[in-house]
Amino acid sequence: MANIPLRRGMWIRHENHVYVVVDFNERHTGKQRPTVHVSLADVRDGRPVDRTLDDLLPITEVEHAYRPMQFLYASGDDMVFMDSETFEEYTLSRPQLGGREAFLSEGSEYRVTFLEGKPMRVEMDDIVVLKVANTAPPGHSVGSAANITKEATLENGLEIRVPLFIKTGDAIKVDTRDKSYAGKDHGS
Repeated sequence: MANIPLRRGMWIRHENHVYVVVDFNERHTGKQRPTVHVSLADVRDGRPVDRTLDDLLPITEVEHAYRPMQFLYASGDDMVFMDSETFEEYTLSRPQLGGREAFLSEGSEYRVTFLEGKPMRVEMDDIVVLKVANTAPPGHSVGSAANITKEATLENGLEIRVPLFIKTGDAIKVDTRDKSYAGKDHGS
């Protein structure tokens, strides 16, 4: 991909909205020139938006800042954070967390992105390690079925599908983007 003025994580302004670039890829269709498809997320509510690069031109990058914040508690649809330097409290709504609120841990520190003095997004690792609070006993697959899974409840209350060999008390890796099992943690 030659000379594309975008990068993942870049913040841009388009039609009076601020978006973060999630992904982009170049698609070739026959004899036409390649089209660059861009996946964006609205920084205010996490809403996904797809555009072509031509729709976004000219690109206007938006300045933003990161601050370390401690997650204090949830209150309904609001998540309350405290600035680790000034001790000022800020509230973010569930939509601003993009569905990742289940992975917040009280007392833990996160990077919060600010735009024009207001908190917009919480930066979170794509993979987190959580303990399995409850699941059926380990099972054995019969025959050639390869992807047999079972329900597991994690320490944060989230329910996901895990392989049959996972047992209560195991530490597993979970992808925060889609809330899926990403492997067993071997104490790295």
